[in-house]
Amino acid sequence: DSEGGLYVCMNTFLGFGREHIERHYRKTGQCVYLHLKRHVVEKVPGASGGALPKRRNAKLFLDLEISSDLNSDDFEYEDEAKLVIFPDHYEISLPNIEELPALVTIACDALLSAKSPYRKQEPDSWEEELQASKHAKTLVQLDNGVRIPPSGWKCSRCDLRENLWLNLTDGSVLCGKWFFDGSGGNGHAMEHYKETGYPLAVKLGTITPDGADVYSFDEEEPVLDPHIAKHLAHFGIDMLQMQVTENGLRDNDIKPRVSEWEVIQEAGMKLKPMYGPGYTGMKNLGNSCYLNAVMQAIFSIPEFQRAYVGNLPRIFDYSPLDPTQDFNTQMAKLGHGLLSGQYSKPPMKSELIEQVMKEEHKPQHNGISPRMFKAFISKGHPEFSSNRQQDAQEFFLHLINLVERNPVGSENPSDVFRFLVEERTQCCQSRKVRYTERVDYIMQLPVAMEAATNKDELIAYELKRREAEAARRPLPELVRAKIPFSACLQAFSEPSNVEDFWSSALQAKSAGVKTSRFASFPEYLVVQIKKFTFGLDWIPKKLDVSIDMPDFLDISHLRARGLQPGEEELPDIAPPIVIPDDPKVDEMRLLYFRRSFLVALDIDESSVMQLAEMGFPLEACRKAVYYTGNLGAEVAFNWIIAHMEEPDFAEPLVIPAFGEVDSSGAAALGAVGLDNQPPEEMVAIIISMGFQRNLAIQALKATNNNLERALEWIFSHPDPEEESDPALDTMDMENHANANILSETGSEGPRIKDGPGRYELFGFISHMGTSTMSGRYVCHLRKEGRWVIYNDLRVCASERPPKDLGYIYFYHRIPS
Repeated sequence: DSEGGLYVCMNTFLGFGREHIERHYRKTGQCVYLHLKRHVVEKVPGASGGALPKRRNAKLFLDLEISSDLNSDDFEYEDEAKLVIFPDHYEISLPNIEELPALVTIACDALLSAKSPYRKQEPDSWEEELQASKHAKTLVQLDNGVRIPPSGWKCSRCDLRENLWLNLTDGSVLCGKWFFDGSGGNGHAMEHYKETGYPLAVKLGTITPDGADVYSFDEEEPVLDPHIAKHLAHFGIDMLQMQVTENGLRDNDIKPRVSEWEVIQEAGMKLKPMYGPGYTGMKNLGNSCYLNAVMQAIFSIPEFQRAYVGNLPRIFDYSPLDPTQDFNTQMAKLGHGLLSGQYSKPPMKSELIEQVMKEEHKPQHNGISPRMFKAFISKGHPEFSSNRQQDAQEFFLHLINLVERNPVGSENPSDVFRFLVEERTQCCQSRKVRYTERVDYIMQLPVAMEAATNKDELIAYELKRREAEAARRPLPELVRAKIPFSACLQAFSEPSNVEDFWSSALQAKSAGVKTSRFASFPEYLVVQIKKFTFGLDWIPKKLDVSIDMPDFLDISHLRARGLQPGEEELPDIAPPIVIPDDPKVDEMRLLYFRRSFLVALDIDESSVMQLAEMGFPLEACRKAVYYTGNLGAEVAFNWIIAHMEEPDFAEPLVIPAFGEVDSSGAAALGAVGLDNQPPEEMVAIIISMGFQRNLAIQALKATNNNLERALEWIFSHPDPEEESDPALDTMDMENHANANILSETGSEGPRIKDGPGRYELFGFISHMGTSTMSGRYVCHLRKEGRWVIYNDLRVCASERPPKDLGYIYFYHRIPS
């Protein structure tokens, strides 16, 4: 509520705005509420030069906190608390020991002194102020003539160029500790301290005119160095000339003069701020820019606007008693915050004049803080629930999965992204083919590095870069590979080799190729540029390339054509399974045995590698992908989380004989339901692909709960018999918080919005940094005829949208 504050039920401790408290009382009968109201007191100059309090109400909209700097010296808080008794709205001011029972007084005191759940999400270290090091004032620096160059840093004991620390006593440049995600260093900075006792080090790449990151090995914590400028000058470093690299993150690469950070954020340009509906920024909650960028793009799509913001009153009316745990409520709330314009208002003219006269800039009270949304959508997910940077593409798929599982209204808004992919696999020896279809939401384009149009410039730049590093000189100006979009599209359409292909026509291993085409074109086409790859050390690397992405895209020539005249299909025969009699068979034979059947089952190795990248055992990743029917890394990840504690979690995958019920897979996904009903987890997986619940149940029953065969059954039975089970219907209604507003649609398979393959670009998300584990995301959207940049809280008209440096592109279909 904008003025009414927050009401907290003293029985359930759930909070409500003024517009919802009456409904909660009527539904629950709870009559005692704690009414909390916060007033912002702004200090204004008094006649005697002091500051007089100027009181005003703090605006609230559930958790859509106004992202202004209310912690500055210009503001103070006044909190008001009352106990309200319904239905008469009888108010008792707090504290009031005389009138209230002791138990009520204790409960109120505990609630008022409790730590905010939002603050609990943040690392405790963020709340602690750094203390000055005890060594800073008396630090002895060796006069050894060491001078630190502005670039080309490298650990003096190894070849690492990331996470480097400068010892402030002797000027040694050494790598930091190793991080759990495989990045970091070899700990040579700590080894140096143990050998010499030199206590302070500064992280290279964090030095700015405002300070730097300093660590005390002796005190074992980050510290402040009040004399940092003097200590750095001893080694030839002028703080006033330094700039932080990579936003102070662990990527310690030096920012070249044409770095993607500057280009993507349009640094150095006077960008005009944008205000009003659809121009609301989002606060970065600590490496949450991936979420901000994706949600800005999602809520620029009319189907999502209608589904959540258009249905906001209805969603709120049917929300559960605890709306913090309801996906549709959180989506509607976030969408309202972004699209209402209530949190994106231009400054008053008087405020601008005051700022000009005082030659100071005060942050505007605009933008929203999606803390509750992030807490809910990432709940139970080990990556998204952390404060580490994540992959925007993975979060997009995670969000779509949640949208699929929580339908609202007559249409699911995620239908606009869904399309069918036809995969044609051909045996190169027999020339026979197999056609299969799968559901997808993203078109992944490979980067055709071999098609770069500036190869000579790239070779020259690489030579200069190596020479500069060897001579410890500043690096030359960056030269990016320029890749034609047509080359990437050609690489997408070309056949790819199928490793260890087993031909059912030959009953033996053979060479095979696979080609992908669109069996349908989506309403909105999401294109991901596969910039991230693996280095020789299996650390994710990013290809820093420039691709001339078109404003208008026509992929009609990629339409699938199905089985062609003269083509002969591969027999539907599974490879023979030969189980060794000797349990002590040699490892090589057992490995060959395992790999043969994994390939025969066509396990998606890309999904396996995505999971392995997260640190899970390889065999567990293979089992997860197998038991979830090759439905992607997101679904397989959920399987892993559910089975991590099992004793055979990392054991090799045991394949059942062909035709048998895969009992291990069924057990893995959940026990078979009562009355021979399929496991709910299997049903949910098929529903998440866009199929109706009754169709999923029919398919699983017909295939004895074999997930892979159930999907084949669905595609081969376009018109299944109608079946209804009252017990299942009741269970389904209980499993959905918004069951009252769910609509029934046909069960003719995945909901596809097919149409022409001609599209127009309306948005893109760009990534800055060297890997998905770090960096920053920014979103550009085309609105009202012009491009707009969404950089967390900053929303401005874009002057030079860097369309060639994007990571994820959003196209909408051009009506025919």
